[in-house]
Amino acid sequence: MKLGRKLVLSGLAVALAAGAAARLTDKPPPAPVTVSELSQIALARTAPAASSQDSALPLVVSDSGPEEALTRIFAEIEANRLSNALQLTEGLLRQHPNYRLAHLIKGDLLLARTKPIQSFGALSDAPADKVADLRAEAITRLAGYREKPPADFVPRYLLQMQPDQRFAIVVDTKRSRLYLYENDQKNGGQPRFVADYYVTQGKLGAEKLVEGDKKTPVGVYHVTANVPRQKLADLYGSGAFPLNYPNEWDKRQGRGGSGIWLHGTPSDTFARPPRASDGCVVLTNQDLDVVAKNLQVGLTPVIISNSVEWLSLDDWAKERSELNKSIDDWRADWESRDTDRYLRHYSTRFKAGDQDFAEFSAQKKQVNAGKEWIKLKIDNLSVFRNPGKDEVVVVTFDQDYRSNNLNNQMKKRQYWLRESGQWKIIYEGSA
Repeated sequence: MKLGRKLVLSGLAVALAAGAAARLTDKPPPAPVTVSELSQIALARTAPAASSQDSALPLVVSDSGPEEALTRIFAEIEANRLSNALQLTEGLLRQHPNYRLAHLIKGDLLLARTKPIQSFGALSDAPADKVADLRAEAITRLAGYREKPPADFVPRYLLQMQPDQRFAIVVDTKRSRLYLYENDQKNGGQPRFVADYYVTQGKLGAEKLVEGDKKTPVGVYHVTANVPRQKLADLYGSGAFPLNYPNEWDKRQGRGGSGIWLHGTPSDTFARPPRASDGCVVLTNQDLDVVAKNLQVGLTPVIISNSVEWLSLDDWAKERSELNKSIDDWRADWESRDTDRYLRHYSTRFKAGDQDFAEFSAQKKQVNAGKEWIKLKIDNLSVFRNPGKDEVVVVTFDQDYRSNNLNNQMKKRQYWLRESGQWKIIYEGSA
């Protein structure tokens, strides 16, 4: 049975177009938004061309997520090919039977057989709050699918990964998107884009400050454990990966709270709305299972940003070179035993444990007075820029310290802050 051509889902198309416009521009949606604008706003540039007639479409949908199928579905709705849209929606539901957004779209399409509908989620008994959540997910997924990172740009934060860090994760809370990058050692450790995924964040957004504020933190973190499904409540889905929030920089800024994880969705839920967690970053179980294969406990960085900054490869290489030079100058000045020159690499606001800069300086002068020679070797260096207005980088490395009266090996972590145009160490300690 064909759906009538005149029964255009104008409410569905216009509502999604208006929401997508607001999300892409951070401005209130313009009014009115015409159906013809949908192809410019809500459709991904990679969507396949639709036929000029209602004809049978393949029911296969992508294994990488529902975005491609959703894009095609809304393209068919916008073009008033509603039979095609229904076929694609049913195909999506065969792959993800508990996908609530697809069920809602199917309900609208079926309702359109009997009358024109003017809104998204037009069924009379559809809860308004649930419909709003699903609409937000549709808008977010379509925008994220369209806005792929530029092929010749990389996230500013991934300045250097140590050789055994195989992958890195960058989360964009503004777009509810997680990007997976590989450490391409064949190209000098250049980050290589692998895939991106829709995610859920805190109910009240990002910039976590205190316990229970329902926000997702922003910063540079690392995976600290792998908690399997068998040890978790159903809420966490197919697994969980705790992060080291709060890190030392968070503590310096007075940020608190705990229990920030990457985890999955309940068994009866395919996906959650863009803002629905208590602060964790949540993926569908399907996506988490794929991402989990690339996570290394104690190694994989997870960088969460309000809005990812992208650099050209030339600018990325320049920033990396500048920071690596600052780190090597610090190493060489420590070896020189010229304590004043060495201490110039530290901020006067430096603090590590109970030691402030004055106490740290006094200790170093006393220790270096007894040294005849110092050799310092740095291996497995990683450098990650912290998102946010403060220019901070997180530096981690294996330190091999040798002198005439002491040999010591440790894994060290430092936080470097740019002060008056110079990179200075504001914290250091064991990683």
